[in-house]
Amino acid sequence: MENEATTPENNSEQEQSIQFDNRLNLEELKQAVESLKAQLAKVIIGQEDFIELLIVGLLAEGHVLIEGVPGIAKTITEKLFAKSIKTNFSRIQFTPDLMPSDVLGTSILNSTSSNFEFKPGPIFSNIVLIDEINRAPAKTQAALFEVMEERQVTMDGKEYKMDPPFMVLATQNPIEQEGTYALPEAQLDRFIFKIKVEYPSLEQEIEILKSHHQRKEKKPLDLIEAVLTPDLLNKFRSQVHEIVIEEKIMNYIAEIVSRTRNHSHLFLGASPRASIAIMNASKAYAAVYGRDFVIPEDVKKVLNPVLRHRIILSPEREMEGMTTENVVEMITKSIEIPR
Repeated sequence: MENEATTPENNSEQEQSIQFDNRLNLEELKQAVESLKAQLAKVIIGQEDFIELLIVGLLAEGHVLIEGVPGIAKTITEKLFAKSIKTNFSRIQFTPDLMPSDVLGTSILNSTSSNFEFKPGPIFSNIVLIDEINRAPAKTQAALFEVMEERQVTMDGKEYKMDPPFMVLATQNPIEQEGTYALPEAQLDRFIFKIKVEYPSLEQEIEILKSHHQRKEKKPLDLIEAVLTPDLLNKFRSQVHEIVIEEKIMNYIAEIVSRTRNHSHLFLGASPRASIAIMNASKAYAAVYGRDFVIPEDVKKVLNPVLRHRIILSPEREMEGMTTENVVEMITKSIEIPR
């Protein structure tokens, strides 16, 4: 009897039973995610983790910050990602002389009616790409605080709501690059993820060259089709909210975040907003893989993207070459994984 319980046939039957017992039908969501990945794979070589985190961030209703040196397809990936979703898209190039009104909009006097009329800026869109966000000064960065958190802009005492879905995708150069500003901690905290994009491997770079050569005169954007509508996205987001997360998993998340606040290697720990971001992202990851419940592995996958821009190393550890990822790993190893 024991041998029968561990046969591949029985394992398969158990998996089917688990899928059958899901409270939520996530098959449509899974297919949509695969379609999104397939569209981006027409142009983008590698970067699977990057693309998956973008999708998870979209489902979790978060904004995403992407960091990497110029020329590694940060901007083009975001533009292709936006085109694969049937929504409005705008791009803002941040520069040192950019003013808040260049982002949010401004009130202009109508000579006919003698009244001031609000002219919305490029932030009024669904998917907003902010290129080189850390090249603008603090006053321009501050213009994003309200709209990123509350999905609205207040101008002359009047509130202007953003049409859903609303997502900010921002790129930044590494802080040691010339002509960049450090983003305020309050703004960084509004990004659900900070994704670090690395150079491709040698094999991937060869594939990039082949792909670019084979496309000839075709532009990358012309190869991408919209496969997700706002209505479907709202449906999928509602399903993500319904994903089950047990109390022991929530305790696990809270314990990790709490330990960042009194860790000897950290100057600044994570806020409760980080705990919420980990929970929401974990639920989105579970949905992407067709599960209606969160497991500890979902939490582990999102820890670094959620925490790396929210915690600050002590000066001594930073001088030693330690990274925030090292500290997150130390913390997770010291906490028992819930089962």
